[in-house]
Amino acid sequence: MLFAYTYVPHQMEKMQEFIDFIFHKVWCRAPMCGDFKLELFDDKPELREVMESFYYSDKQNADFFYGNVEKIYLHFARFSLKQIRKLKWWYLSNNNIEGLCSNQIGLHATHYSDIERKFPDLLNDLKKFFTGLYNFEAKEMSRKVGKIDEHYQAFVEINKSGKCPFCGINDLFGEYHSKREAYDHYLPKAIYPFSSINFKNLVPACHHCNSSYKTSKDPSYSPKAHTRSVERRAAFYPYSTEQHAIVIKVELTNTDIENLKPEDINLQFGPDAVNEKIETWKDIYGVEERYKAKLCAKNDGKEWLVQVFDEWKHLGRDPDDFLQSVDLNFQIRPFTDSNFLKKPFLDACQRIGLFEESYLNMLS
Repeated sequence: MLFAYTYVPHQMEKMQEFIDFIFHKVWCRAPMCGDFKLELFDDKPELREVMESFYYSDKQNADFFYGNVEKIYLHFARFSLKQIRKLKWWYLSNNNIEGLCSNQIGLHATHYSDIERKFPDLLNDLKKFFTGLYNFEAKEMSRKVGKIDEHYQAFVEINKSGKCPFCGINDLFGEYHSKREAYDHYLPKAIYPFSSINFKNLVPACHHCNSSYKTSKDPSYSPKAHTRSVERRAAFYPYSTEQHAIVIKVELTNTDIENLKPEDINLQFGPDAVNEKIETWKDIYGVEERYKAKLCAKNDGKEWLVQVFDEWKHLGRDPDDFLQSVDLNFQIRPFTDSNFLKKPFLDACQRIGLFEESYLNMLS
């Protein structure tokens, strides 16, 4: 991704605290605690209050939460301590989003397929609970944890770029909008158990990145060429505190810009130090296809070239002066007007001679 978000703590994180308590203090202790009962939640009074209100409620959402917590408890009650230790490892791994992104040794990027293989009877109830948890709404819970719209408002007050960090092309709804962007499950909730409401796994993304390109692709695994297997890979962590600067170089193999096609463009990305993460980013978000399409578009790449020509023709401004302005804007505002693409594209145009006086005179 082009830049990392700043993580914004919020009351909504309390929902993850509740799930952590349920997993470690209720489910994992099930073999020693006997029947499922409200007293199991006494050490977390706010959660006990919610569970009690759900216990006496006949609403469907109350039954979803209380009923599934109880069903999963009954599964855990039959597990051995060795099995529970494995589930603890998987739970901790899947909630260490930064560690999974960096392919940290000692973590297991757990899929529902792992649950199915080792705990087949648990699979359906666990998947139903964690995939449904993100969209779960109940006023009894909202009073404790707040609402996601409130989190988004706090989020965009800190993250003010206004651009999607996964593509850099599209705008994001900001603090002055009444709507919000969808939160993408970076590690897809359809694939990964346990982290569906972990806010370090929830990242606002533009519609094209979230729904058109990433969909349910897995950042932590890539399909292995010519086989049905997959292999681990590193990915950018969306809330990394170690900032990186993606370097993009454009090479053009055709001087006929009016008829420029994607196959006439070569894109190179750096730096090499994060090459594996760059390759994952390109794969997940279709970056090369989208950038080439933008450079070929009449109102984008071709328009940038027309701007140079118009300034030369009507204002007598030397193309080198225009390029200096573009470079300054790129340094200060790389994502305004897609300067991070505009500069390397115009640099490429200059290298193939499109700003030489003979070429400009021909155009006039």
